[in-house]
Amino acid sequence: MFSSYLRSSKAIFKTTSRTRMSSSLAPLDATKLKITKTTSPKEKLPNDKLVFGQTFTDHMLQIPFSFKKGWGTPEIVPYGPLSLDPSSCVFHYAFELFEGLKAYKDKNGDIRMFRPDKNMARMNKSADRICLPTFDSEQLTDLIGELLKLDHRFIPSEKGYSMYIRPTLIGTSPGLGVHTPDEALLFVICSPVGPYYKTGFKAVKLEATDYATRAWPGGVGDKKLGANYAPCVKPQLDAASRGYQQNLWLFGPEKNVTEVGTMNFFVAMKDSKTGKNELVTAPLDGTILEGVTRDSILSLARERLNPDEWIISERYCTINEIKDKAEKGELLEAFGSGTAAIVSPIKEISYHGEAINVPLTPGEESGPLTKQFLTWIQELQYGEVESDWSKVYKVEN
Repeated sequence: MFSSYLRSSKAIFKTTSRTRMSSSLAPLDATKLKITKTTSPKEKLPNDKLVFGQTFTDHMLQIPFSFKKGWGTPEIVPYGPLSLDPSSCVFHYAFELFEGLKAYKDKNGDIRMFRPDKNMARMNKSADRICLPTFDSEQLTDLIGELLKLDHRFIPSEKGYSMYIRPTLIGTSPGLGVHTPDEALLFVICSPVGPYYKTGFKAVKLEATDYATRAWPGGVGDKKLGANYAPCVKPQLDAASRGYQQNLWLFGPEKNVTEVGTMNFFVAMKDSKTGKNELVTAPLDGTILEGVTRDSILSLARERLNPDEWIISERYCTINEIKDKAEKGELLEAFGSGTAAIVSPIKEISYHGEAINVPLTPGEESGPLTKQFLTWIQELQYGEVESDWSKVYKVEN
């Protein structure tokens, strides 16, 4: 048994050494792109028939990788199944990561990919963490741009609708035994989408969850790995059985609030010491996902909220602090943030069976700050307000 472990360790070291010499391997090169167009174009569904992540475009991008040669030829091909060996390491040891970003149609019919540089940087961090190959971010962004231009007819132009983009990287080496993958596949699929929640922009109820843990210090909670998501589904189903849409993940003896479902969490409270309002979200300490929407909200808050009225804090708050603020009338509002929903207003948090009510604007489904952030971000996404956050592609007729 021990000799087998040593052989496995040597294999891991040997393969890892190859990754460190990756400068001699072929880099990802968008100029080598090959395109094979579909001969069976799909029907484009009307917006009211779109279900998040269930409808896909005509084509997909795929790029193989070998630790002997480097990145292979990028190809855009008709959307279809992948062919993988049943012993591929992605199936057995979770060598898998993904990203989620969106593209929009502006009033001129141009395509706007929102902050792809942030997603590419995060994808490379995830890849490095689980010994999958990294890549040139601009090259992959350009390749995705070509895929979007080819399938641009699927990108909705109406407000609230967009193209969801899912880049994925998997280890494809066949054979059992835990070792660094010798082969990998990067692929990108696209899905035209509407609102993430079927109910639209409506406030949700959360169950504060301390009987299960999403992530922990020293783990991979800040990486977008598929392995982070499946274990969270059971607690979500448990919460749903009690009438709650999502979990509010707590951590540690202090009951620190970390994330909400698969989103970052924000809470606005009155700071009794300064008399100002405080917008709070958990810090990036390696436990919290580095959300692109989270970063966008923090940037907009620091740029546009009056500093004489607002404090912007990246710190942990506890569920008991939120409960105490609510009892004092100092809890202002709370929301989740993420690519899929942008912002999701919160109206109630249940903690050990006790309801903490979160204020909403009377007669509406959110607080004023949540609604303001949604407006600000959508203005940038659809090009109503120009910024350097979007990469714009002209559509050729």
